[in-house]
Amino acid sequence: MDLASKFIPMLIALLAFAAVVAVVMTVGWLISRGSNKFTDALQGYWFILPVMLMLAVGLLYPGLLTIRQSFGGADGATGFSMSNYVDIFRDPEMRKVVLNTLLWVALVPTLSTLVGMVYAILVDRSRVEAFAKALVFLPMAISMVGASIIWKFVYDYRPAGRDQIGLFNAILDGLGMEPVNFMLSQPWNNFWLIIVMVWIQAGFAMTVISAAIKAIPDDIIEAAKIDGTGAWNLFRFITLPSIRGSLVVVLTTIAIGTLKVFDIVRTMTGGQFGTSVIANEFYNKAFRYSQYGSGAALAVLLFIMVIPIVVYNVIQLRRS
Repeated sequence: MDLASKFIPMLIALLAFAAVVAVVMTVGWLISRGSNKFTDALQGYWFILPVMLMLAVGLLYPGLLTIRQSFGGADGATGFSMSNYVDIFRDPEMRKVVLNTLLWVALVPTLSTLVGMVYAILVDRSRVEAFAKALVFLPMAISMVGASIIWKFVYDYRPAGRDQIGLFNAILDGLGMEPVNFMLSQPWNNFWLIIVMVWIQAGFAMTVISAAIKAIPDDIIEAAKIDGTGAWNLFRFITLPSIRGSLVVVLTTIAIGTLKVFDIVRTMTGGQFGTSVIANEFYNKAFRYSQYGSGAALAVLLFIMVIPIVVYNVIQLRRS
């Protein structure tokens, strides 16, 4: 009886799904039998209808529900108020979380793009270009948690007089200096965490920018060199304008990913010692303390912060 109660609803759901698919395919076939402009347009709309329905069910409805919960008090179901949003900017700890997130968004895309661009220019057309690029791109193949564990060992701290297993403190110990607890030294601990994200994203930036550099016509570069253009002016007036579109894509893509950073902070510090960010606090509020309204407000704030970056990216892509 228990097995039947489990499998019958599943069987009904599968049959219902199969029936829907059959109806969609049948109606689509009937529409495709027509040969006028109306049926051609209708056929296009009919084929995107399933996708639109899935987006509505899987994205639009949860998004609207999250927005509603963000106005429903700490638990997400109490009346209608702005208390969750007021608390974000009134609470000193939450203000610190927002500022940390803004610091990440300001530094990670900039440093990652700068490192990737410099590296792409330096190894371009060199004998070891493929191998050098593979080395920088390898961190992209590592999960955020895996990279965080690696760097946690790099930053590992042991009191003075003990063997240091952390790379940085081993170097300091070898130089006769005192070891540093990198994860406790506020506010610099945020910078040490940011380095991990830069290490991961620099490979992505390097790959995209390198492809853009190789797309620059050789005739333009050769003409500039014949005219006596120096290396700096060649980069400033030819290379940089030519790869501007790629730079925008890299910066905005990394910025969006950085806004959602969670794994690095959670793995290395757990958000303690003044290192928490919005995504980490959203997790704490919603899944540890069951404050779904507060967590929803943080999720909505994160969404609002992403919107200008996405809009700017779309505008730049249309212009290019």
